[in-house]
Amino acid sequence: MNRNIIAALDIGSSKVCCVIAHVSKDKKIKIAGYGYYASKGIRNGIITDVNQAFMSVCNAVEAAEQEADERLTSVIINVSGDKTQSTLRQASIPLKRNKPVSETDITKVRERGLNKINVENNELIHCFPTNYKIDGGEAVKDPMNIYGEELSVDFLLGMYPNNLYRNLVSVVDAAHLEVENKVLTAYASGLACLVDDEREYGATIVDIGGGTTSIATFKNGYPIAFSTIPVGGINITRDITQGLTTSFDHAESLKICSGCAFGVSHDEYEPINVYPLGEEDDSSIRQLHRSDLIKIIAPRVEEIFELVNKKLDAHGLKNQRNHRVVLTGGGSQLTGMRTVANLILDKQVRLGGPRNIPDMPEHLSNNPIFSTALGMLLFETNNIERKPKKIISRASSDGGKIAKIFNWLRQNS
Repeated sequence: MNRNIIAALDIGSSKVCCVIAHVSKDKKIKIAGYGYYASKGIRNGIITDVNQAFMSVCNAVEAAEQEADERLTSVIINVSGDKTQSTLRQASIPLKRNKPVSETDITKVRERGLNKINVENNELIHCFPTNYKIDGGEAVKDPMNIYGEELSVDFLLGMYPNNLYRNLVSVVDAAHLEVENKVLTAYASGLACLVDDEREYGATIVDIGGGTTSIATFKNGYPIAFSTIPVGGINITRDITQGLTTSFDHAESLKICSGCAFGVSHDEYEPINVYPLGEEDDSSIRQLHRSDLIKIIAPRVEEIFELVNKKLDAHGLKNQRNHRVVLTGGGSQLTGMRTVANLILDKQVRLGGPRNIPDMPEHLSNNPIFSTALGMLLFETNNIERKPKKIISRASSDGGKIAKIFNWLRQNS
C-alpha cells in the first residue's frame, strides 16, 4: 500500500464497510472514498460462508475504490465477535536501592513483559502496557523518578482464536488484498468516538453492532479491558420477525421507523402496519399498535444492557457512578437506547459517533455505523503499540515445571 493511502475494512455481521483515506506527512487524514454492502456469510462476527463473505467484501471495496479513484492492495481489518477475549499479564523487576525509576527501568520491565508471550492457540491482536505499580501499590501512569523496591507493569492482551482469524484473513486474501494491520472493533470505535478527557479519566465504549456488542474500557489514555457479548441489533430484528410473523426486511424497517427501547402511554393507540410473512401486497396488511412492537423490542434491549452491566462489574466498574458510557454502532440508533442504558447501568450515558477526524464528509461525521471503520484509520495513523518479538501461540502441554521434572524422570529411568 502506498504509505499516504490507508484503507479500513470493517467486516461486520450486518454490513461490510470500506473507507479509503489519504494521510499527509503531519498525519492528517482526508477521506477519499467509502463503500458498504450488506453482510452475507458472516454471523456474530464469524465467517460462516467464505464465498458469500468474499462477495460482500468485494462489493464494499469496489465501491470505495471507485469513489476514491484508487486501487487497493492492502487493508486494515477489524476483529469482532463473542470469541474475542482479553487478559492481563504482569511483569516486574527489582529496583536499585536509593535510586528512582529511570527510563532504563521502564524499558526493562516492558521488555520482560513482552518476552515470549503465550497466547495459547490465539492470534494476538493487541498488546498494551497499562498500569505501572511501585511495590504493588496504586497504579500510576508514569513511574519515572519514583522511589521503590519493585516496578511492575500490567499488559492487556487482546486475542482471537487462530482458526477464526485464518478464516477472516482467507476472505481478504480471496479479494487479492493483504492484511496490513488488525484492530479489535471496540478499540477502534473508542478511538473514533471518545474525547481525550473520556479516555484519560475513564469511559467505556459500547459498540452495538449487528450480531454482537463490543466493549472497551479506557483509562489514563489507553484501553484497560476488552469484552464482547453475543447479542446485537440483529437479535432485536429477529425477535420482531418471530413476534409479528413478518419478513426480516420488514421487521428491520419497523424497528427503524417505529421501534423504541421503551414504551409510553400514547404508544397504546398509535397504529403500525405489518405485512404477514409471505404476503407483501397492501391487501394483506395487519394493523397493530406501536406498543405491540415495543413490547417485543424492550426485553431484548434490557438484556443487552444487563449483559453490559455484568461486564462492567467484572472489570470493577459497576459501582463507579462517575464512570461514563458512550454508545455507538448501528444498534445505538434505536430510539430510547440512551435512556434505557442510563437506567440499567446507573451511569452518565451519551450517544457517540466518529468525531476525531477533522473535516469528515457530512454523511460520515457522527454517524455511528462508521465508528469502527474511521477509528481504524486513526489507529493506523497514530499506532504506537509494540508487539512482542516472539509470540508462543500453542497451548502449554507439559503442565509447568513440576510436569517437566516428572517427564525427565520417566525418560531417564
